[in-house]
This record gives sequence, structure tokens and C-alpha cells, in this order.
Amino acid sequence: MKFVDQATIRVEAGNGGDGCLSFRREKFIPKGGPDGGDGGDGGSIYLVVDEGLNTLVDFRHDRLFRAKNGQPGMGRDRFGKNADDLYIKVPLGTLVYNEDTNELIGDLLTKNEKLLVAQGGFHGLGNARFKSSINRSPRKTTKGTFGETRNLKLELQVLADVGLLGIPNAGKSSLLRAVSEATPKIADYPFTTMYPSLGVVRVDDEKSFVIADIPGLIEGAADGVGLGIEFLKHLGRTNLLLHLVDICQDKEDVYEDIKKIEVELERYDKNLSKKERWLLLNKSDLLPNELVDELKIYLHSKLADTTKIFIISALTGAGCSELIYVIHNWILDRKNK
Repeated sequence: MKFVDQATIRVEAGNGGDGCLSFRREKFIPKGGPDGGDGGDGGSIYLVVDEGLNTLVDFRHDRLFRAKNGQPGMGRDRFGKNADDLYIKVPLGTLVYNEDTNELIGDLLTKNEKLLVAQGGFHGLGNARFKSSINRSPRKTTKGTFGETRNLKLELQVLADVGLLGIPNAGKSSLLRAVSEATPKIADYPFTTMYPSLGVVRVDDEKSFVIADIPGLIEGAADGVGLGIEFLKHLGRTNLLLHLVDICQDKEDVYEDIKKIEVELERYDKNLSKKERWLLLNKSDLLPNELVDELKIYLHSKLADTTKIFIISALTGAGCSELIYVIHNWILDRKNK
């Protein structure tokens, strides 16, 4: 299924049914009183979270959603039927904006959460409502009010505890496959990952966390070059960023790749660049241990002393188990603070 993370829709709630003007007309009762009933309420429109969805692709074709109108009132004090509310299913993590004002209406973050986006019209009143001691035969009724209409912009931001960063072919998808239940496409060419992928990492039977992989970033990404910048927003809700680096190159080039990503993050979103970020030196199976250790020392000398550096091989799984437990403990510590 194609991944779509933005959509525009129009929602039109139902109008309220009009009140009825009616009088009793029965045999032997020549001057019966008013018996016009109220109309029914128009249907409202809600967005509701469906955990089975992970894309907004359904809204590429279905963009107009109309709830039904309430029925008008009837004689003999019969009320019009209320229209059913309309429920539109959206993925977990959907942001809802008023497209005309760009105002944030809601952020759907919990299972089965629902958000009212268009209120149905209120029912009109029948003339029986206006009977009084001084007006025994009222001819007054009210019309049902119009339902709300809105143009909405939906934006999906995936929910994950950990996000993967790196240039194309750094090994992000291989790591996701190695440590989680996800099966992303893997190949030896740039931009194998075309859309965000989510994987659930099982620490044990009861403990797990979610990790997100986005397309690789390249120099100039903040200006729209490449694919990754389109999906950087999906890392905004993560707590931890893992920056993967291919170490099968000169140490100066490794450092240069690290700085390129840092620059693009800073240019795109300063808050994103300030998130906790760990460095993963990948493909350690292809280099002698001495060269790997030498690279780690070199990077510590060039980067901040607080930078955490891990040596792994996504292909063989070396260092991945230890990394999983460190990440899980870090997430728990953060939640307990």
C-alpha cells in the first residue's frame, strides 16, 4: 500500500430538521390544538482512530464527507428522526488542521480516540412548543439550523520511541530488520527506503519499543534535495535518535558524513537537532577491530564528550542485542523522571 502522510478533505455536517406546523383535525373536535412536532438533529462528523490504518491513502479519492440531515417534524406531535453521526477512520498520530485558518483542531494520539470536526445542525421546533395560555393556536415554528462545514488538512506523524537517521545506504533498514519484526526493502542502491517504516523491538515477552526508519538524508536535504526531508517530521515525536554511519571509508569521510546530517537537522528544525542522539558505527564486520577502535577514538576527539558511540553490524547482529537493552533502559529512565 502506498504511504500517504497528508490529505485534504471537506466535511459537511447534516442540517437540523424543520419544526412542523400542524393542528389536530379529528372528528367531533373542530378546533383541535397545535400538534406540530420538532425536527430531528443533523448528523455530526467525527474522526476516530483506527490502529489498523497506517496511511492516509484512502483520502486520495474520498475527499467529501456528508452527514445526513435530520428529518422534519410531523403532525400528531411526532418528532423527526435524528440523523446518524458519521465516523471517519484515521490512523493513530493524525494531526487535524482547519485548512482555511491553519488552526490545529486536534491531535489523535490514543486508541479509539474520536474528535468532533463538524457539529450537526440543531432541530427546529414545532408549533406545539409555542402553545400558551394566551396563544392557544400558535402558528410559529422554527427551522433547523445548518450543520457545520469545514475544509480539513490531515497530517500523519508516525508514533515511535526511536528514530533512525543517516545518509542513504548507511544500513538503517538492515538494522530495523535485524532488531525488530519489520521487513523493510533492502538493496545496494540509494533511497531503498522510500517511505517511513515502523518496527516493534521486543526486549522480552512483556517489554518492547517502536523504532522508525525514514529515507536517507543527503547534503541539501533542508532545501528539498532527496527524499528524507519530506519525512523528517515523523521523527518529531521520537524520544531518541540513532544516527547510523557507514564506517567502510576514511575516518575523515566518516566525520564529514556525521556533520552533514547535523547541519541538515539544524537547518530543518532546531528542536529536532537538540534531541538525544546516539552514534552507531555500522558495518564493523568489514573492518579489523584495531581500525574500528582507532575510528572511535578519533570521533570522540572531534565530537562532544557526551556523545554516545556504539559499534555494531546490522548484517551479523554484532552489538545489536546490547544496544537494544541500553535503549530500553534509557526509555524507562526517561519515563520515570
